[in-house]
Amino acid sequence: MIDDFMLRAGLAGLSLASAAGVLGCFVVWRRMAYFGDALAHSSILGVAIALGFGASMLSGVLLVAISLAVMLYWLSQKGLGVDTLLGVLSHGALAIGLLVASLQTGIIFSLEVVLFGDILALSWADVALTAAGCVAVLAVLLVRWDKFIAAVLNPELAASIGVSASREMLVVMLVLAVFIALAIKAVGALMVSAFLIIPAASARQISKTPEQMAVFAVVIGAFSCVLGLILAYYYDTMVAPTIIVCAIGCFVISRLLPRPA
Repeated sequence: MIDDFMLRAGLAGLSLASAAGVLGCFVVWRRMAYFGDALAHSSILGVAIALGFGASMLSGVLLVAISLAVMLYWLSQKGLGVDTLLGVLSHGALAIGLLVASLQTGIIFSLEVVLFGDILALSWADVALTAAGCVAVLAVLLVRWDKFIAAVLNPELAASIGVSASREMLVVMLVLAVFIALAIKAVGALMVSAFLIIPAASARQISKTPEQMAVFAVVIGAFSCVLGLILAYYYDTMVAPTIIVCAIGCFVISRLLPRPA
């Protein structure tokens, strides 16, 4: 008999792995890992704001992550260096978030939960919300798949067929912000980027097409999640880092396999 908290964690983890596998492919193709880190760091500010106003963690993180994504897109269109912008916005949001959290009195703020998540503490309502959000993320990715592929892999071709690469990348950034807001409570700000990147990077080594890579990334992410939960349960380790270690193991194995012809 599976413990109730393990069942909740498993369902939430599989939902997140499904969305992360597909979305992570775009992060890897576009080399957006640093952008994912910036959104993840900003989540601390979102949590602090949510606690200050008595709102849900999801709403606060979602507000800050989307605002940061739009701000980065707008500033990048002005010709400013993206790497510099990411550094300023990422660490600025992190510092402001920690400052705001430290100034609040009478409010319990667990920095460890925000940084590493607590997937075992999710309620059924959290699981339902996570699953619904991941379905919405997948729906957007699949409906706009061809446009996203063109915009990410060949912007010149995208322009020739009437697809705005900058607009499609803004949509990808917004979807990424939504996913990070959904995942923070489960896997934490420090682990969410790895949850996106490592399965996709592993799948890239053994895939011939973008579609294959997306499918393999979902499978690798789901496998890492289930194995990580089992190992964390029996060895009493932190769940999110254990899942990421399992994903790293999959990455190492994928590098040892020959690339498909």
